[in-house]
Amino acid sequence: MAQSIADRRDQEFVLHEMLSASDLSSHELFEDFNKKTMDMVVSEARKLAVKELLPTNKEGDEQGCVLDKGEVRVPESFHKAYDLYCQGEWVAMCDDPEFGGQGMPRVLATAAGELFVGANCAFQMYPGLTHGAGKLVEEFGTEDQKKIYLENLYTGKWAGTMCLTEPEAGSDVGNLSTSAKKNDDGTYTITGNKIFISGGDQDLTENIIHPVLARIEGAPAGTKGISLFLVPKYRINPDGSPGEPNDVACTGLEEKMGIHGNATASLSFGSKGKCIGELLGEENKGMKAMFVMMNEARLGVGLQGFSFATSSYINAVNYARERLQGTDLMKVFDADPKPVAIINHPDVRRQLMSMKSNVDGMRALLYYTAICFDRAKTSDTQEEREKYEGLIELLTPITKAYCTDRAFEVCVQGVQIYGGYGFIQEYPQEQLLRDCKITSIYEGTNGIQAMDLLGRKLGLKKGKPFMDLLGEMNLTIAAAKEIQGLESMAAKVEQAVNKLGEVAMHMGMTAMSEKVLNAFSVAHPFLDVTGDVCMAWMELWRAVTAQPKLEKAKKKDLVFYQGQVKTAEYYITWTLPAAMGKMEALQTNMPAIMEMPDAAFAG
Repeated sequence: MAQSIADRRDQEFVLHEMLSASDLSSHELFEDFNKKTMDMVVSEARKLAVKELLPTNKEGDEQGCVLDKGEVRVPESFHKAYDLYCQGEWVAMCDDPEFGGQGMPRVLATAAGELFVGANCAFQMYPGLTHGAGKLVEEFGTEDQKKIYLENLYTGKWAGTMCLTEPEAGSDVGNLSTSAKKNDDGTYTITGNKIFISGGDQDLTENIIHPVLARIEGAPAGTKGISLFLVPKYRINPDGSPGEPNDVACTGLEEKMGIHGNATASLSFGSKGKCIGELLGEENKGMKAMFVMMNEARLGVGLQGFSFATSSYINAVNYARERLQGTDLMKVFDADPKPVAIINHPDVRRQLMSMKSNVDGMRALLYYTAICFDRAKTSDTQEEREKYEGLIELLTPITKAYCTDRAFEVCVQGVQIYGGYGFIQEYPQEQLLRDCKITSIYEGTNGIQAMDLLGRKLGLKKGKPFMDLLGEMNLTIAAAKEIQGLESMAAKVEQAVNKLGEVAMHMGMTAMSEKVLNAFSVAHPFLDVTGDVCMAWMELWRAVTAQPKLEKAKKKDLVFYQGQVKTAEYYITWTLPAAMGKMEALQTNMPAIMEMPDAAFAG
């Protein structure tokens, strides 16, 4: 059975009915993107994803990437797909058309991105990181650097990476040892090694531009002394063409659990003393600059996890409708019971309902976070712009960590519904599960995201973004109270939102007390319940949007809208109470974790 990707009807529902994304076209910045244009963009993205990217996914997994005599080859089928992707100008969907972008709203790009990632995540990582590298040049580059690099990156002619990790400096980036020595001409000689570099080498593009974190000789220790450099694989000639090799060598490719089609490389910079880089931004401000790319990547990883989950869910639904096994429980004592599709079995339906509620909630949360970018750009006042920027900062660790944790659970259920067939490579579920796991690890592990939420984002601007988030939730609750049939769900979500406010205050105060370690030992469960309440909000919002349309809906839409209300009912009455219990536990400070003697752990 072939792999499926995103539910088009639900994409349209979130874009147009929940978020009213086409209203953005009333602003001159997005005046070309009315509903018709948005639908056309999503249709074109789906066409490319289904016809060109999806067929390369299994081949990419089976073939992987090859390092041969210092040259890296990606799966052969990726070449045509990459050319078509670049021809469609998909690399820089939200960026300035002057440099090869399409200038579209972020929420629309997210809908297209869901399709591309769901079709072939390993492939999509090449242009995804290329865009991130281009964004660094756009934000921090000199005019000369923009002229040389920006259009080449945004059109996909050149590729980009992100070079942070070293053998002794993974999450602790400040401990890196890569060095930069200033030359008389203002360039720098770069020396060091980086590992786990996604797309670190490949044969898709004529050049690869590596943004590299390094320490200039004599700079302070730790993150305060880190600078950012642009290091091309091939030096750039005066006419802008790639020139001689720049002493950047791929020394190995990782054999990974998943995403085999992406070359995860170890790179050596300057092993012959001839690697030249140029400073991007200011000296010793590299970490701050790199966070621009890292935050984009974290939201992208949240989308990756979700896209695996939605593919696994749609596959599971289709399989459950087709697979005949077992008898209807209500007819088990009939004289000649017939096998039924497994979607009729209560436990399978429970798993599908769990998968659907998570997938629906994640899509709404990711699209909402994306449209916050668009609303920040189109805000009439600085206060409103700052509100949306604060929401983005707050939601970034939640969408990255929560969505990837839940996505993996969905992919586990997707294997389970297939039974033994889910465990074999003939079917797509096991690859989705393997590919998904990395999303909770890279771009800052989910534990680090939880520490970021508790230690930085919760108290940001004296807690205003968090209060703004609760305020947004309360607007949906108020609307739900006015709709017949949603009053009970509204009351339950309101109780959860109020409880989250209490828990957040408790966690924040504990983190600033002598019990700080107790607070951080449960930072991840705190992020988890924050995500649960966000999901309940999104499910309620879906119901608020769908319920009034039930009376006049046509048959096909009627079933869809009924599904929205029933999914919200399931999540709010089944999953949300568990979050309420976790929030009660969080208020105990959980001392056992830190009081546990080291020697008492096995080993």
